[in-house]
Amino acid sequence: MSIADFITDLLNPDLAFLPKALAIAVMSSIVCGVVGCYVVLRGMAFIGDAVAHAVFPGIAVAFVLQGSLVLGGAVAGVATALLIAIFSQNRRVKEDSIIGVFLVGAFALGIVIISQAPGYAGSLQQFLFGSITGIPDRDLYVVAGAGLVILGLVLALHKEFVAVCLDREMSRSMGLSVFWLDIVLYVLVTLAVVISLQTIGNILVLALLITPAAAARLLTDRLGVMMLLAPVIGGTSALVGLYLSWSYDTPVGGTIVLVATTVFLTAWLVAPRHGLLARRWRRSLGSERGDAAPPSPRPALSQNK
Repeated sequence: MSIADFITDLLNPDLAFLPKALAIAVMSSIVCGVVGCYVVLRGMAFIGDAVAHAVFPGIAVAFVLQGSLVLGGAVAGVATALLIAIFSQNRRVKEDSIIGVFLVGAFALGIVIISQAPGYAGSLQQFLFGSITGIPDRDLYVVAGAGLVILGLVLALHKEFVAVCLDREMSRSMGLSVFWLDIVLYVLVTLAVVISLQTIGNILVLALLITPAAAARLLTDRLGVMMLLAPVIGGTSALVGLYLSWSYDTPVGGTIVLVATTVFLTAWLVAPRHGLLARRWRRSLGSERGDAAPPSPRPALSQNK
């Protein structure tokens, strides 16, 4: 399918679900790209995976009650994020163990709830792998509103989030409330995950949160540039992925994730400073000059734009 044909389909009134799917995919990818930068900086990919599973009970309840899946997932995800933050304060059990307990518990609860609904097998597949055909108009507005709230909070608390992600003990000594910042960040991750479930699905949503930010991390050492690149990579992956999915009749979520993964692999290979080819070129140049010093470690991200 040509790009012109794809645009024609987007404007076709009989395919009204297609522009809605594109809007939600791009909006959620941009939001996940921004929030994902903090997740990558802090090395908390596991919490993203836990939240992706934790929203499942809320989605199941919303499906049974025929309510908004986005709102149902948000309530369950936020509740689980709060529980993780609270239980993690007991240092007797490490945070990753707490996350693992709530991850499997929440997902199991969701399976039990949705199994009580007739015809749940098909619905379960939509929850796990996404669906572009059943997006109601109200979810479009909910995703847009939630996205604006998330980006507003990120803008307001950016410096605090960066401080906590880079050095928690120093943040405490500066008087920052690390516990409450953790909760806010968990909630933002939850909301970013929930608004992405419609097109990506529960299983693949973590990739939308991590992959664009990881690719941006390879391309720059400046935090400001990284936070611009990540949503651009995510939004572009959503656009290209939906186009390829519509052209070749492949699953939308999987196609979007594969496009984002391709971008990451390309960055890993050809990034100007940290790509594989650039590192090998520096090593070969150093060996030709007779330099015996090992390559310098990767510099920390600079907050200067």
